[in-house]
Amino acid sequence: MATKPRIRTFAAGAALAPLLVLAAPGVASAHGYIDSPPSRQAQCAQGIVDCGEIKYEPQSVEGPKGLTSCSGGNARFAELDDDAKGWRVTTVGTRVTFTWTFTARHRTSNWEYYVGGTRVAVVDGGGQQPAETVSHTVDLGGFVGQQKLLAVWNIADTANAFYSCVDLAVG
Repeated sequence: MATKPRIRTFAAGAALAPLLVLAAPGVASAHGYIDSPPSRQAQCAQGIVDCGEIKYEPQSVEGPKGLTSCSGGNARFAELDDDAKGWRVTTVGTRVTFTWTFTARHRTSNWEYYVGGTRVAVVDGGGQQPAETVSHTVDLGGFVGQQKLLAVWNIADTANAFYSCVDLAVG
């Protein structure tokens, strides 16, 4: 009858295995992106623009820090770099509030905002873990007309960042 204790032990281990995987430190299934005004990946997720894989994981545009592409250098999401794709442009004033949604909240070095390669704002993250949503108001007073804004969420405890582009009509 030694098989009954073995079966119970195996069953208990099988029941706990999924919980251990979910609780493993450093494991994250997703990350973060700008959802308002709608970033390119938010537009993909909402079905506004026909896109590839990014439709299913708008929060996953991750790449090494220091890049300037909407795809974060990730070939799977190269469609985000295509300026002719038909992105919906949001009309805004000179002060714009960007709202990030986080599905895995990494400790944050900072958030950076760029227009045409010029850094227009930086927000210190203080090495802290952000809330599930975070908003920053950015002054775009030096720009007018249609602009592509690149937002970068720099993670404090990895060499990576998350990238999000938003198409705006400023004025």
